Amino acid sequence: MSKQGNIGVTSENIFPIIKKFLYSDHEIFLREIVSNAVDATQKLKTLASVGEYKGELGDQSIRIKTDEKAGTLTVSDRGIGMTAEEIDKYINQIAFSGAEEFVEKYKNDAASIIGHFGLGFYSTFMVSKKVEIVTRSSKDGAVPMKWSCEGNPEYVLEETEKETIGTDIILHIDDENKEFLDKDRISSLLKKYCRFLPIPIVFGKKQEWKDGKYADTEEDNIVNDTRPAWVRKPSELTDEDYKKFYRDLYPASDEPLFWIHLNVDYPFNLTGILYFPRIKSNIDLNRNKIQLFSNQVFVTDSVEGIVPEFLTLLHGVLDSPDIPLNVSRSYLQSDQNVKKISNHITKKVADRLEEIFKNDRPQFEEKWDSLKLFIQYGMLSEEKFYERATKFALLKDTDGKYYTFDEYKTLVKENQTNKDGQLIYLYTNSTEEQYSYIQAARDKGYSVLLMDGQLDVHAIGQLEQKFEKTQFVRVDSDTTENIIRKNDVNKVALTDDQREALQEVFKSQMPKMEKAEFYVTFEALGENANPVMLTQSEYMRRMREMSAMQPGMSFYGEMPDSYNIVLNTEHALIKKVVADEETACTAELSPVVADIKGWEARQTDLRNKQNKKKDEEISSAEKEDLENTNRKLDELREQRSKILSEYAAGNSLIHELIDLALLGNGMLKGEALSKFIQRSVQLIG
Repeated sequence: MSKQGNIGVTSENIFPIIKKFLYSDHEIFLREIVSNAVDATQKLKTLASVGEYKGELGDQSIRIKTDEKAGTLTVSDRGIGMTAEEIDKYINQIAFSGAEEFVEKYKNDAASIIGHFGLGFYSTFMVSKKVEIVTRSSKDGAVPMKWSCEGNPEYVLEETEKETIGTDIILHIDDENKEFLDKDRISSLLKKYCRFLPIPIVFGKKQEWKDGKYADTEEDNIVNDTRPAWVRKPSELTDEDYKKFYRDLYPASDEPLFWIHLNVDYPFNLTGILYFPRIKSNIDLNRNKIQLFSNQVFVTDSVEGIVPEFLTLLHGVLDSPDIPLNVSRSYLQSDQNVKKISNHITKKVADRLEEIFKNDRPQFEEKWDSLKLFIQYGMLSEEKFYERATKFALLKDTDGKYYTFDEYKTLVKENQTNKDGQLIYLYTNSTEEQYSYIQAARDKGYSVLLMDGQLDVHAIGQLEQKFEKTQFVRVDSDTTENIIRKNDVNKVALTDDQREALQEVFKSQMPKMEKAEFYVTFEALGENANPVMLTQSEYMRRMREMSAMQPGMSFYGEMPDSYNIVLNTEHALIKKVVADEETACTAELSPVVADIKGWEARQTDLRNKQNKKKDEEISSAEKEDLENTNRKLDELREQRSKILSEYAAGNSLIHELIDLALLGNGMLKGEALSKFIQRSVQLIG
């Protein structure tokens, strides 16, 4: 029997389409034909198991070989094979109606085209100038057949000789794709796509080092593990088995924290093992480490849309026959089975975390620092996960103790509720840099949380929304008395002149720092509190921190840091600065201050009169008078500032107090720190 014909397509453009539009994904041809060989082999096994095939199964391995001289790549199986009628049905007839319209729509998505039309076999023409099929069906009396095609709708189907059942796919690799005759290239593709196929895949012979070089042995080189850990029952596996499988997947990784073995058969099929890696800081560092399989055939390691975003931080394997080999990203995101799988995985992850927390809390706390980023990410991105995670998410204090949300609220509620009924959670992001502030809070019996993680600033915002009447405040954002205000503010006993003088002498001596502004404020904190403190607005600092991770908030990142120099007016050293300044500057300042007050009164009077008139009713003389008054006031204020700043420049106590405040905030460095040390030695002496 010999037959010539045209492949049954409604468009003459099938091969240009395959060549042109599928070119970017051309390596998948090997996955497709090896997967077909696996299917054929498994079908024969099934027929044998039910008695429909009574012959010898023999060697069921799938064999792949390259021949550089002949320019061929051959994939051979001993599976079910095909008759002439089956070749005609499965190879020659391609339902390709509307091809041109479809290709135009999906021309940038090769996988959609293959998956949509079941063109797995035809992906071979992406790399071949000619493809041959030599096959013998397992049916009794079947005649071996040979099919050949040179990348156009014409084919030849003829009888041939073949001793064993099964199929050989022979690809005559075209000149543009000679890389697929290279053994190393084929080895890498087999490792990528076929590493865990359920049928042995043989590629060449195992090698050993002999006479100064590698040489082939007689033993077949089987490239795959037919029974990887995830297809086995959990009862068959030890902890070491799970860890070994992890090492096989990720040779350079640290040991995982723990894992989840998935095995679902209703309402969808899903198996797999998900590992919790030791995550420390960089969220993007280890994304896309979950490998997706369909019946042990590798599909992708880009699993966005298949699993929730936060779960892309996990490592491991998912296998589901309900996810086809070739699908578009948009398909995955809209497919109902994929959504069910995604929801199920989220639930299983939450179940596992809660189980470990309940059964072995010490172990859970020990691993919390590695789990924290992952759990926070999940809580921020998935509302259902947040609801589950509130049972096992932890807060850690500066003593290294761990609390659930409810436990911590019970701990601090009585002592850290302010006069307005607001519960204040104090936190630090650096126990070293904010040590003095932490100590001040502890002295009042307050607890301080350690929140130094990459997502903590976002987690804080979420918890403030979820918790009733609760605010998170960094411990250095204000004085402890103001952060948790228990009663009305103590009145500052300074005159207006004293306030203005103190503001000038301290502000004039603050260091010039890029993107930093300093403001002088006053608090009556008691004679035993620090004389000077440096605080930073909680709101603005938090906005700046969030802007570093959210491009849309970048304008906050451009704003300067704003610091308050808080002077404790009840401390003896601040009282001394006030007294010393008055002694040293009163004689020179008094006439200037008197002039300022006189001109300020005149300025107020002129403004009041002009405010009662429309602009066109104000005479030029009146406008000039106000301008001269403003100018005179500016000159007098500048004169006052000069007197006070010159005094402050020579006052060691003022510099010492400022440097102490900077030092307490980790902002005294370099030359300024050296000068502080020298001055301190002199003052002690």
